[in-house]
Amino acid sequence: MWHRGIVLKSEKELALMREAGRTNALALAAAIALVKPGVTTAEVDRAAAEVLRKRGSEPAFKNYPGPYPYPAVTTVSVNDELVHGIPGKRRLKEGDVVSIDCGAVLEGYVADSALTVGVGEISDEARRLIEATRGALFAGIGHMRPGARAGDVSAAIQEHVEARGFQVVREYSGHGVGRHMHEDPQLPNHGKPGTGVALRAGMTIAIEPMVLAGSPATRVLEDQWTVASADGRLTAHFEHTVAVTDHGPWVLTALDEDLDLGLDVGYTEYFAGRMGAPAH
Repeated sequence: MWHRGIVLKSEKELALMREAGRTNALALAAAIALVKPGVTTAEVDRAAAEVLRKRGSEPAFKNYPGPYPYPAVTTVSVNDELVHGIPGKRRLKEGDVVSIDCGAVLEGYVADSALTVGVGEISDEARRLIEATRGALFAGIGHMRPGARAGDVSAAIQEHVEARGFQVVREYSGHGVGRHMHEDPQLPNHGKPGTGVALRAGMTIAIEPMVLAGSPATRVLEDQWTVASADGRLTAHFEHTVAVTDHGPWVLTALDEDLDLGLDVGYTEYFAGRMGAPAH
């Protein structure tokens, strides 16, 4: 279900999306707090779902149309699974790489965000992949300003990822978000600077680098939802819903900076919605 046409949001609408985004961040924080060996992906899903319920937000993903209505509140994708993994009985194990994506709806407005974490001790490749993907998200966010082009955001993501020896997905993209989960414009993870839609204040876009350790090719698994790397190599996924404003990018799916959740230091910047300039 894709809503065509770019919709600029008012200050009131952005405030509602910010509240939905804060709830979504809390749901993801609850989910990653549960990630450890022996925990099932269904238990991770339930942790996020409980936060949405307590805060009066509806899940954006559950029953979303597709090959069949999506059956869970989050997507939990493990190792070679890039996106749309369905939570279930699978138990996490030491060394796994887990991507969690969640959407919250408040008074009809959607916020959408995702992150990737390791389970216990992970390989050096997995660590570098996660760091490259998270860094690419913030490289893209830095271009979310009036007068820039969508291609500037896409190119920044691609350049950051490829400079670190990884690949961005071609078949799936970021997207506008607001009253609908998927709105115009589409925002690929690859592109050329100076091309694409001009960014304007009031635009709200879910920027989501989806990164693969090997080939950028993907395949859809038998459950008809889960997208995995075609070569079986590791993948990672980060996402924030970001508003373009006259004062610069506003990360709507961040937490308040003074909210101490005892987060792993590697994720403090993500939840605060900020990160220093990427190292090259």
